[in-house]
Amino acid sequence: MSAPRPTGLTDTAVDVPDLTAEEILARARAVAPRLRERAEDIEEHRQLPADVVELLRGTGVFRMAVPKEFGGPELDAVQQTEAIEALAAGDASAAWCAMIGMDTAIYAGYLAEDTARRLLADPDAVTAGAIMPMGRAERVPGGYRVSGQWHFGSGITHCTWVVGGVLVTRDGAPEPGPPGTPGNWRVVIAPVTDFELQDTWYATGLAGSGSRDYRTQNLYVPEEFTFSFAAPRVTGAAAAPDAVLRNMPGVPLGVARAALDHVRHLATTRIDRATGTPWTEDYRVQTVIAQAEMDLAAARYAVYGSLREQWDSLEAGHELSPDQRVATVLARVNAFRTARSVVATLFDLVATAAVYRPSVLDRQLRDLNVMCQHVMAQDQVVQSAGAHLLGGAPRNAYSLGLVPGPRPGRPEARVRRDGYERP
Repeated sequence: MSAPRPTGLTDTAVDVPDLTAEEILARARAVAPRLRERAEDIEEHRQLPADVVELLRGTGVFRMAVPKEFGGPELDAVQQTEAIEALAAGDASAAWCAMIGMDTAIYAGYLAEDTARRLLADPDAVTAGAIMPMGRAERVPGGYRVSGQWHFGSGITHCTWVVGGVLVTRDGAPEPGPPGTPGNWRVVIAPVTDFELQDTWYATGLAGSGSRDYRTQNLYVPEEFTFSFAAPRVTGAAAAPDAVLRNMPGVPLGVARAALDHVRHLATTRIDRATGTPWTEDYRVQTVIAQAEMDLAAARYAVYGSLREQWDSLEAGHELSPDQRVATVLARVNAFRTARSVVATLFDLVATAAVYRPSVLDRQLRDLNVMCQHVMAQDQVVQSAGAHLLGGAPRNAYSLGLVPGPRPGRPEARVRRDGYERP
């Protein structure tokens, strides 16, 4: 497998222009109105148009996690989430693809340094794919022969690299994993050209994310382009298995913020037909808007407060307490659910005017309904958080950042027998 890289870059030198967290956030905010203008076109295409991808690339969002040792800005989880939230105020699909596409540097933290530099030769390289073990990887000399079909490859239509979760086999038989797991779970990384993309993404929301199925058969992947979340090369907060999940709440929070701003602007000119009362003076409208602001603010502060506390604790080398670990998980789920509830309430407030396409609220509600179907917004994650607090068995241990196996500098994560769900 050969790794594509831009002309003029080598495996040992990465040329990343200086960008600060403040500059990336400012660029994301500046591009949001342009994404809003393109939202209908993005939805019609069922993937991000090439010029929209370039808009995102120009913000620096895809390089947010590139470490400083490679010349990158190395934004922390709070800063990453802020940038994703700003983009989501423009278009949910674009923000969703940015949130997933920037994971290249996070995955690189689980690879040997020379391989990581190859992965990040283009600091704006986009990575797509699903990490859950939906494929199989047969051990062969020097690597694996990989076969499988994966779902929900958001951003795969414009990516460079693709990841796929696999269970390892040897001589056709599953290799055992740590106690309580379904087997030896690894993640493989390969160029997008090594996969067949299937045009399966016909969805009611996040339609522009291009979240297609993809598959491969008997693909050779060298050992150095595979990793386990239990064995990071880096240390600190970036070494947590759930690092790719941290900025997810930025998408629902940004969509809900945009919806609230839209209805507040609408209220300045709207009059209740039955009573002749301006919306700005209508008790019901005032109450709905205030309640929505209250709910969204509480959800947002829970996300950013828990992320900051968790990040600082991990950077200091501390093991997370159960309450610290669970706080970010529950805040994440709550952000998805609260955002959907807020937009559904606003949709009801605007009533029949909200149903006509291209209604902003119609698209935002559909986008939120679809993103709330993501596995990380499901009851199994809430159950897992409760189980961890009570010493029980989490149904989705990975959502808590718990991956059985030795982790450098940290105690081995203990997950009971049914700590993982089979794919």
